[in-house]
Amino acid sequence: MTTLIADHHFVVLGLARQGIAATRWLVEQGAQVTVSDTKAEAQLQGPIEALRDLDVKLVLGGHPSSLLDDCDVLCLSGGVPIDLPIVLEAQQRGIPLTNDGQLFVECCPAPIVGITGSAGKTTTTTLTGEIFKAAHYTTWVGGNIGNPLIGDLKDMLPTDRVVMELSSFQLDVMTTSPHVAAILNITPNHLDRHPSMKAYVEAKRHILDYQSFDDIAVLGYDNPIARALSGRANGYVRFFSREKIIGRGAFLKGDRILVVQNNEEEVCRVGDLQLRGDHNVLNVLAACALTSALNVDVEPMAQVIREFKGVAHRLQLIREVNGVKYYDDSIATAPERLMAALNATTEPIVLLAGGRDKHLLWEDAARLIVERVRELIVFGEMAELVQAAVEAQLSQSDERLLEKIQHVTTLEEAVTTASHVARSGEVVLLSPGGTSYDAFKDFEERGNKFQELVRGL
Repeated sequence: MTTLIADHHFVVLGLARQGIAATRWLVEQGAQVTVSDTKAEAQLQGPIEALRDLDVKLVLGGHPSSLLDDCDVLCLSGGVPIDLPIVLEAQQRGIPLTNDGQLFVECCPAPIVGITGSAGKTTTTTLTGEIFKAAHYTTWVGGNIGNPLIGDLKDMLPTDRVVMELSSFQLDVMTTSPHVAAILNITPNHLDRHPSMKAYVEAKRHILDYQSFDDIAVLGYDNPIARALSGRANGYVRFFSREKIIGRGAFLKGDRILVVQNNEEEVCRVGDLQLRGDHNVLNVLAACALTSALNVDVEPMAQVIREFKGVAHRLQLIREVNGVKYYDDSIATAPERLMAALNATTEPIVLLAGGRDKHLLWEDAARLIVERVRELIVFGEMAELVQAAVEAQLSQSDERLLEKIQHVTTLEEAVTTASHVARSGEVVLLSPGGTSYDAFKDFEERGNKFQELVRGL
């Protein structure tokens, strides 16, 4: 879909960051805009102030169906579910859906690298952007992280490079694909928002669905679902893998990170990475595959990879206290992310796990907790769920390390308890396995609170 903008009436649902950015850009393009949010005016003073200089209509406290009566296009902010009654009614009426990501991809003059996956998106997006910068491109990084990008369109040139993280919620709506599209991996996630695993996979696959024959798909070969989607790609396919070399892409050969175009070129060695864990080796490989797809040389790749220390709240070392290292992995909002953190840690672990449940299976994570964690501290809404899952594995494990489970209510209590029980040479790891929405607005706020508590020890 190529969205007609000038003199058309857009209804924007959601006054979050992406909704505000889309609203401002639409007004600048000559659209009529109504913005609606389910929150009351008293809860939206900041967003309302951000739109104060614009001629827009605000409908707050709900999404009445009358919003659709003269609506040409319905624009969803990032956190707005696609199964809301007003969205379903819009589809029944034949009103097109869009979002800031769709509008941006349609209008961007520069090549876009779009990145999605269940895990590793932000690290890979950040790394890819840094490599383009090291290769002397003017580079724009954003999307689902940080800057929504749509507000920067006026400053972008065809010679620039754009790296865009895309969530399944954004992709649900989109009918345009980036020139280079990556699916890093797909594992069960967000099943509290998507009706089924099949629907979740379908949303992720949208990043490939609208590519043409001269576009490029970059897929994680080691993830069976991502690998299988190569059959759905319309253009060229490149893989990245720790397991084997398959055509063009980026691969691990022994401890050597390779980029394969017409021949193999070594980027660096695994030992050169400052990032911990096999999952981060995959993130590095993905970034190499993506940048090489747009003809970046191995030298800037190697330079960035050797210096890159990671992104906040992703296995981030906060400080060492009395011989105990405290790591913030608040991004781990699913059991698979928690497992990656456990597998990246060689020291004995005091694990802080909990938050809000996303309706995901915990059996595999619970088994690994029993084997890799010395003491487990559960907190938040899903504390009892995690504790029950781990206790169910205790009697079945032959490699039990777990000595004790403690149940507390808040993150503050969890950090205090961890500081009392952790021993020199161990790691205190916040890797919750659940979302933050039981106590915080997002994983970043949760991670920031953890860091504040740790620095106060």
